[in-house]
Amino acid sequence: MELSILLAEQIVALFLMMAAGYVLVKSGLFESKDSKVLSNIVVYVCSPCVVVNSFQITLTKDKIMGLLLAAAGAVIIHVLLVGGTRLVQKPLNLNPIEKMSVIYSNSGNLIVPLVSSVLGQEWVFYSTAYMVVQTLLLWTHGIGVIDREPQKNYKKILLNPNIIAIFIGVLLFAGGVRLPVPIRDCIGGFADMIGPASMLVIGMIIGNIDLKWVFRQKRPYFICFIRLIAFPLIFIAVFCFAGMQGLHKDAEYILLVVLLAGSAPAAAMVTQLAQIYNKDAMYASVINVMSIIYCIVTMPAMTLLYEFLV
Repeated sequence: MELSILLAEQIVALFLMMAAGYVLVKSGLFESKDSKVLSNIVVYVCSPCVVVNSFQITLTKDKIMGLLLAAAGAVIIHVLLVGGTRLVQKPLNLNPIEKMSVIYSNSGNLIVPLVSSVLGQEWVFYSTAYMVVQTLLLWTHGIGVIDREPQKNYKKILLNPNIIAIFIGVLLFAGGVRLPVPIRDCIGGFADMIGPASMLVIGMIIGNIDLKWVFRQKRPYFICFIRLIAFPLIFIAVFCFAGMQGLHKDAEYILLVVLLAGSAPAAAMVTQLAQIYNKDAMYASVINVMSIIYCIVTMPAMTLLYEFLV
């Protein structure tokens, strides 16, 4: 129960950051279009720094085995998400924004502060497994979905700052290299910005729309149900009944970190990419706002169910 309460409190804090962005636009201090610059900063500066910063820990066999377990859990979740979404996209008539919102979660700007506050800073490391898997998939499969074309420019993919950050982070971790304090503090500072900056973007984008209109939209409720309840229930069943709990002494909490990432709201990155690629960023924001509000209840509920079954 304590974990669930802590989760709810941290999610509310992020929601208030989003509300601040909404107020800034409503008050006339900024315009919604001003958020595009901030979106680019989040995508190409803050997000890579989160990845690199998370790998700045001491290399041990226990950490490696735990990371491999987290990576396995992350791969399982993404296989279920991509495969499941592909199976139901025609019957449910899912558009690209909806598919992206179901498959990709706020595994960086939401999970990092949540895990740090609820479980402790040492557990953030395991969230990198999910972030790495999702980042690789997002900048290959995800861009193809939102841009409606398969990504064949592999050079462009490999030179993306987020992909480069993964390679740098892994190399530093494998080599036991700790960055000099000024560089580490710089990277850490940008990494810490990702939560507030992402939430400000969402708030600013919806700043010029009627919130009553937002909640009158019926379709996003269904997408939120799939992202926050339907798939997370499947993840819990797999993690609890597939024998994964005996693979590591800390398996319960390592898999909880992965579960939190998998059951998080729709990724803020979907809104930012929709904005960058001139797609329906407003609809993406509506789904994101709704999923953030509802996850105040759904994420603690999923955590409670997982703890009960484990």
